[in-house]
Amino acid sequence: MNVRINASVAALCVLLAVPATAQIDHSEFDVLDQDFQSGEEVTRACLECHDGEAAEVHATLHWTWRQPGDETGLIGKAAHTVNNFCINVNSNWPRCTSCHVGYGWKDASFDFTAEEKVDCLICHEQTGTYEKFPKGAGYPASEPTMFGGKLYEPPAWAEVAQSVGPPSLNNCGVCHFFGGGGDAVKHGDLDSTMLTASRDLDVHMSEDGAGLTCQDCHTTVDHQMAGRQYTLPASAKDEMFAEAGVESQMACSACHGEEPHARKLLNGHTAKVSCQACHIPVYARGQATKTWWDWSQAGKRDANGKPIVVTGPDGKQSYNGKKGAFRWERDLQPEFYWYDGTMSYVAIEDTIDPSSEVWLQKPNGSADDPGSRLYPFKIHRGRTPYDSKTDNMVVPKLLGKAGTGAYWGDFDWDSAIRVGMASVDVPYSGEYGFVETAYAYPVTHQVAPKEMTTDCTTCHVKMGRKELKPGLGEL
Repeated sequence: MNVRINASVAALCVLLAVPATAQIDHSEFDVLDQDFQSGEEVTRACLECHDGEAAEVHATLHWTWRQPGDETGLIGKAAHTVNNFCINVNSNWPRCTSCHVGYGWKDASFDFTAEEKVDCLICHEQTGTYEKFPKGAGYPASEPTMFGGKLYEPPAWAEVAQSVGPPSLNNCGVCHFFGGGGDAVKHGDLDSTMLTASRDLDVHMSEDGAGLTCQDCHTTVDHQMAGRQYTLPASAKDEMFAEAGVESQMACSACHGEEPHARKLLNGHTAKVSCQACHIPVYARGQATKTWWDWSQAGKRDANGKPIVVTGPDGKQSYNGKKGAFRWERDLQPEFYWYDGTMSYVAIEDTIDPSSEVWLQKPNGSADDPGSRLYPFKIHRGRTPYDSKTDNMVVPKLLGKAGTGAYWGDFDWDSAIRVGMASVDVPYSGEYGFVETAYAYPVTHQVAPKEMTTDCTTCHVKMGRKELKPGLGEL
């Protein structure tokens, strides 16, 4: 990571006889030994030394939640694309933005240019005690507060600020393991079991394996990270990373080379088959992941008007009156699709065909494309609300109290969709239904040891993976 350090810090580095970019004990800095009252105060203190870092963060996907370089302005979870989890950020900001790398994104008026709104601690604190409040729009709790049966305490700001260092697995996992509102909800290959992964679960991240951190693969230049689906325009991203001598696109070959096997026959597969296809034989090996979310079943309440909750296997909810019916599964075979590293998305302006399954996020690629390979995917399916007159997906307002139109307050889909669509300034016909949807996540983590790798007969036999899984085409 490139880090700007001002003259006073550079002078201290000389006195301490350490490189300016080395990890420094931040408890040595008086600027961090204050009675901080807010995250913004901590960030201002950070910026006294790291004076260009906030501007770098402002240019990242972690900050904007929109695809850089997208001329339509529609792509990104803060834009007009939808998913089949909690559907869209707009009108639901305080809950969704509890995972934002900033403070105070509570509505559409959030100032994305304010440097003090950058939350340095969520990625860099090392006490393990710092956490954002689930409905706090990016802020931690300001006083002891219960939520979901857990007590959230205000941070010990100075202690947390003085602990900062390079991001740890825990820093990344706080958001990426719990996306979608819970552990293992979204990603089938990322969950809290990765914090203490065995070698069998993940040969790269296990302490008994390679002991890698996230940034060992997700290399970073000026806070821009390699290896994500949304990318900068290729020329800008490639130029930025090239200047730093870092690969802008992640690939297994960066460490393992283009011919990683001793057998020529196996190396011949790498032109058309991703490494992950063989080296992640099954996913959700640490715990079950959500594979089905049926919003059409939501709304059931008990005699006191409280949403009914049913807990299924592994202690995970199989039904919640606020959200509908769920299915969780573990030890799953991936689905395989040709993938060129890009995805197609559905925005609320796009017309869908409700007579068949609607792919809200689908991998692009084909057998004829030399840049495509077979990749494994988790496909999350469900039934999701849409405008049944215009055949558009919709944005419902979910979070809010009774009387606000929010579904979790009033349990009225028409009101929730009307308010949510108004938040993005898109018309709603007043008629809604539910359509079956699919959403693809590449499976790239939970790489197994070589002795657990998929063998040849798994694919190359009658009724094997190659024939049973959709999207394969001809090899």
